[in-house]
Amino acid sequence: MSKEKTHIVPFRVHLIVLIALISLTMVSVEITRIELGTLTVTAALFIAGIKAALVLTYFMHLKFDNSIYRIMLIGVILLIGVVIFVTFLDYLYR
Repeated sequence: MSKEKTHIVPFRVHLIVLIALISLTMVSVEITRIELGTLTVTAALFIAGIKAALVLTYFMHLKFDNSIYRIMLIGVILLIGVVIFVTFLDYLYR
């Protein structure tokens, strides 16, 4: 336990991330009022991905953990993407 690295994140960083999350939430709400057709959902999902990355990086301390956790996270995201892709292929060719 004594060999663990400790990290202290300044309050200012948490405040900046909070402001970014609130701003991105307001942007995602406002983007639904703009008529973009099918791009509305794509833009909202892209913004949600950015918000998820901020939460994972700073609030869940992924930035300060071992790189194996990042590799595992990327693997899980790719696996979910493959499952969704195969599901859409199955739905498309029925």
